[in-house]
Amino acid sequence: MGEKDIPRNLKEEEENQSEDSKSLISSLPSDIDCSGTKLYKYQGCWYDKDILQAILKFNKIFQPQETDIIVASFPKSGTTWLKALTFALAQRSKHTSENHPLLTHNPHELVPYLELDLYLKSSKPDMSKLPSSSPRLFSTHMSFDALKVPMKETPCKIVYVCRNVKDVLVSLWCFENSMSGENNLSLEALFESLCSGVNLCGPLWENVLGYWRGSLEDPKHVLFLRYEELKTEPRVQIKRLAEFLDFPFTKEEEDSGGVDKILELCSLRNLSGLEINKTGSLSEGVSFKSFFRKGEVGDWKSYMTPEMENKIDMIVEEKLQGSGLIL
Repeated sequence: MGEKDIPRNLKEEEENQSEDSKSLISSLPSDIDCSGTKLYKYQGCWYDKDILQAILKFNKIFQPQETDIIVASFPKSGTTWLKALTFALAQRSKHTSENHPLLTHNPHELVPYLELDLYLKSSKPDMSKLPSSSPRLFSTHMSFDALKVPMKETPCKIVYVCRNVKDVLVSLWCFENSMSGENNLSLEALFESLCSGVNLCGPLWENVLGYWRGSLEDPKHVLFLRYEELKTEPRVQIKRLAEFLDFPFTKEEEDSGGVDKILELCSLRNLSGLEINKTGSLSEGVSFKSFFRKGEVGDWKSYMTPEMENKIDMIVEEKLQGSGLIL
């Protein structure tokens, strides 16, 4: 359908929405991050103009279903792994281990971002073309407050994963430079940006705190996971995740090794070794292999100085004070 074929009232509606979005965005606090990108603060977190417009479209248009599952995180907190685990758990009755979509598709293809994929590319994305249905699987980096705008009437399942802030910093730094192919972004510059809170989807502590409080207020619909606990006790955490999603393991599944099969399928070693994740890329040109690095806990110690460690620890401790959360 060309522009001339779009119904006049629909075209006018979209133009009005665009003007409303521009007006709102121009009224928001703004700042420049360490890469020189202008960011705007909305619902407590910072976004660039395009992502924010996508969030505003999502807030206005998205129609949730009770069975929807949303994987949420701050960037580079274990998102790829949690997407794989969630997809494998929720869809396990539909696929065999020999012919599983995760063997031929990257987790980011199977669990699309609401604001970085669907509503960034279209005002009204075609939900019938999603990789999964009943439950539909989505992901997001937006704040909890922004996410729950369309969810008031139909609460769905939201799974959030958090990770030690210092490991997030190093992983984010490596990811940003792997995308550019050059070491254009210094660790020090990203560190200062993270400490100031002016970075995409940040401040990190606000992003984390929103979901933490949401999990305390509504534990039936918001699950808060820690990356470190997924690493140290994977069987306990994956069973906890399955229970929360209403796809618990049966005794027969456990006895036949079903838990371990999913953990192996979704492991960093297995996923990073697949041909699709060695050679494939997203439509935007981001290579799948850039989503897989070490996945280690405490890797930050190889990169950060004691001064950086102390500074960021003090900031995070202050920001989380009284919340009951420790990062």
